[in-house]
Amino acid sequence: MSQPLNPGYAAFLLTDVFLPAFEREYPKTRQVIESVPVSGGDYRPDPVSKTSLELAWHIVAAEKRFYEGIVNGEFNFAPITRPDDVRTSADIARWYGDMIAAVLPRLRHMTPEQLTKSLDFRGIFEMPAIMFFQTALNHSIHHRGQLSVYLRPAGGKVPAIYGESYDSGEARKAAQQAS
Repeated sequence: MSQPLNPGYAAFLLTDVFLPAFEREYPKTRQVIESVPVSGGDYRPDPVSKTSLELAWHIVAAEKRFYEGIVNGEFNFAPITRPDDVRTSADIARWYGDMIAAVLPRLRHMTPEQLTKSLDFRGIFEMPAIMFFQTALNHSIHHRGQLSVYLRPAGGKVPAIYGESYDSGEARKAAQQAS
């Protein structure tokens, strides 16, 4: 049997591990979503795959579910449907930014007691709220990687994620030659 999570350690994980990691990853995720071209929103690599826009929506809706579940102390599994006015990757990125702006201050102000509260995720697993940050980060990074692979076949460019991509390198070279 494992020991209960120490509240001080949970606070450390929030402030020194998970929020900094999230603050590094969120802009990269948003940039990949914004890189889906308007003409490439319906691209899917296989008939059973999500389209580019469906995958982008899955990423942001899942983050909403995870982060709001963490701050609310329970997960709401009601569908998070894409609003009718969210039609393009730019719209999804804007919605994502607004959602993060609303939930991030609440995450920053969580108490150690809130962070150590045990949360149930669909009866699949149960763990302290703070530990769901890692699940949320892993989920988004995984699907962001999928979406980045969609970009070129969808007619877009792959942005720099953890260093220069081919496309960002070519853009840099072109800018250097132009100056």
